[in-house]
Amino acid sequence: MGWMADESGLDKCAANFVPLTPLSHLRRAAQVFANRTAVICGSHTATYSEYYDRVTRLASGLVALGVQPGDVVATVIPNVTAQIEASFGVPACGAVLNTINTRLDADTVAYIFDHGGAKVVLVDTQFLPVVEDALARMDGPAPTLIECPDVDAGFPATGRHQTYDALLASGSADFDWIMPQDEWESLSLNYTSGTTGRPKGVVYHHRGAYLMTMGTVVSWRMVLHPVFLAIVPLFHCNGWNHTWMMPLVGGTVVGCRDVSAKAIYDAIGDHGVTHFGGAPIVLNLIVNSAAADQRSFDHTVEVFTAGAPPAPATLAAIGQMGFNVTQVYGLTETYGHVTECLWNADWDPLPQDDRAAIQARQGVAFPMMERVNVVDDKNQQIAQDGTTQGEIVMQGNAVMKGYLKNPAATAEAFEGGHFHSGDIAVQHPDGYIQIADRKKDIIISGGENISSVEVESCLMAHPAVSLCAVVAKPDDKWGEVPCAFIELLDGHTATEAEVIAFARERLAGFKTPKAVVFQDLPKTSTGKIQKFELRQKARSL
Repeated sequence: MGWMADESGLDKCAANFVPLTPLSHLRRAAQVFANRTAVICGSHTATYSEYYDRVTRLASGLVALGVQPGDVVATVIPNVTAQIEASFGVPACGAVLNTINTRLDADTVAYIFDHGGAKVVLVDTQFLPVVEDALARMDGPAPTLIECPDVDAGFPATGRHQTYDALLASGSADFDWIMPQDEWESLSLNYTSGTTGRPKGVVYHHRGAYLMTMGTVVSWRMVLHPVFLAIVPLFHCNGWNHTWMMPLVGGTVVGCRDVSAKAIYDAIGDHGVTHFGGAPIVLNLIVNSAAADQRSFDHTVEVFTAGAPPAPATLAAIGQMGFNVTQVYGLTETYGHVTECLWNADWDPLPQDDRAAIQARQGVAFPMMERVNVVDDKNQQIAQDGTTQGEIVMQGNAVMKGYLKNPAATAEAFEGGHFHSGDIAVQHPDGYIQIADRKKDIIISGGENISSVEVESCLMAHPAVSLCAVVAKPDDKWGEVPCAFIELLDGHTATEAEVIAFARERLAGFKTPKAVVFQDLPKTSTGKIQKFELRQKARSL
């Protein structure tokens, strides 16, 4: 269908078809942009020629450790040199990159090691204690640990493990990259935040990541040689694929270990940063920054924000400070952002508050997506009236292959021929999507997804707790934080501080409730907790 009557000899061959992969971007950049600055991180600076050389040595060193095509190589590293280089070095040896959230507890990290089957793990020295604890908790064989010290940040090598620099020194600069033979081959493995229990392993393919880099350049209005500040953690959807994108346009990646207003302003002032992405908490850092931390600059800095809808007041304030903010939306399952609040010049004359309210919408599909719609429970398009609610669904190349070792969850996610986000939204007459609620009570704090079920399970283990429910409480800094409502057992007492301390011993810090309210929980006639009432109360706290 769609072919001409006689297409004899018009077949795919080595000359006219090459599997799409973001690895191609760096191979090209090493020649085309050889002497341009590719990476800046602390005292480390590398040209594209040097970047390519280090990535190649990393790939070669991993092969010498026994890593074979299809094996998983994990990382527990912030946005510094080793993590940036691993984005290319791990897939360059045919392996699958598994970037792990540096804020997770040892038990969850152990689960990810076991479930993903990591053969090697690259670990920043700061996070060695958690990872060493995780290795001891594993059921299966432990991965080989490579330590990545960061002297600039005050984390020198401990001497307990082979170091990252030693691994690179052991590698060969002549190593021939193992490119995918099929663009559907797995490129990376990213674990969700476990919003319904244990985290699920989301598998990306080379084709999706390649097209993600192409579509983002268009939507972010990029020209050659942008300077990109890596704020979005590279364990979040591989940093929304932005590190894979930079060699495409000969851009510079500026590493950022610890995010602060001063770090952002210094990167703009010292390195001329033109683009960065971040959760609304990052916008709040800038808006509320001290005058002493600010630096003057004479260009517009383009910002993608996602994670939770930013407050219109925040958008209005930051727009007057030299930053142009575009609201985007996506999930781990969609390689990051797949919708954008594409600006319409017709909105320019509107009052500032009205413009900011429009900016807070999640918008329309990115170029690399076929469609993003809102449907009812029968998978039918809802009325685009800005009021009717439904679920956001997606189709396109920037949708995951599926969940690792979980065909049932994959089939459920793809039911009806599109990916079900689980997020509830309205759709405006112009097609723009706006999130109204979260189907599974996910709490999004500083861009991190928190499972209310996980936090509730932890609190239910407290000896004084009879029943609890955890909901999102609005927070000026983090966007949302967990708020716990608790019914105590008869004859038992507990304080807010005691409950929070109990949770902090068992959960990652960002998952710990920031407020605790002791009360009878509102329930339906069948005993189901009415979380919508608790959310209303949390908003008034």
